[in-house]
Amino acid sequence: MPYVNVGKENSSNIELYYEDHGSGDPVVLIHGYPLSGASWEKQLPALLAAGHRVITYDRRGFGKSSQPTTGYNYDTFAEDLHKLVTHLKLRNFALVGFSMGGGEVARYIGKYGSKDVSKAVFVSSVPPFLLKTADNQEGVEASVFEGIQKAVAADRYAFFTDFFKSFYNTDVLSGKRISEQAVQASWNVAASASATASLACVPTWHEDFRKDLARVDVPTLVIHGDADRIVPIGASGQRTAKLVRGARLVVIKDGPHAVTWTHADEVNPELVNFLGKSVAKQAASAHQKETAA
Repeated sequence: MPYVNVGKENSSNIELYYEDHGSGDPVVLIHGYPLSGASWEKQLPALLAAGHRVITYDRRGFGKSSQPTTGYNYDTFAEDLHKLVTHLKLRNFALVGFSMGGGEVARYIGKYGSKDVSKAVFVSSVPPFLLKTADNQEGVEASVFEGIQKAVAADRYAFFTDFFKSFYNTDVLSGKRISEQAVQASWNVAASASATASLACVPTWHEDFRKDLARVDVPTLVIHGDADRIVPIGASGQRTAKLVRGARLVVIKDGPHAVTWTHADEVNPELVNFLGKSVAKQAASAHQKETAA
């Protein structure tokens, strides 16, 4: 299995697990909490069919990546992403972040600029700034995040059970757009995550990404469900679309947080249309037409 070394903790290497499929213009998919790169399974076939090279990876502490007790902040997450991109020698790549992953997209461009980044996509993402403060009245009260931290610390397994109810809006969508088995599969992935990471990531959700978004100067797409109970669209997606010059906002009607799964039939065409058919795919198609002629 492919790994990239992103650091050390005492005698142990910190390694990120990644998958690298297809050919063409690269697309890096960055997952949300508390899942892994495998959570993009409904987007992978669509992007591969459009001729893209698709890279997924597991954030430190999650999935098949190392589980250190350090580095759970967005500066480090962005550094981890940069090391992966450098390791793979990516050029002209798109960054697509879901939920927490949107923070990586913002902080990566805020920290490293948009060199070699072709496009940016924020899906149900945490930017621009989720915490309510004097200069951020649209944010969420600090007590909400404190309550989540207490619940994770007390019994993360029980927390995950409740979390996924709101993640997928199971009271409305169970048996229609999400099965009990799919929810259970998500719980299984979450349960295998690092206990340290499960707790330490919660306060990162309300980091301030406003300055990072000001540096985003590539074509940008924002996708958000209007029934998102985890990251309310009014505090996030709508504001991100306003803060990034020229960004396009796509609102998924009745979409929960995990629109990538429940509303993949609506999300995928928007994603593919925005990212475009890969140059390699277009060239191959043109060649086939010439050959047929």
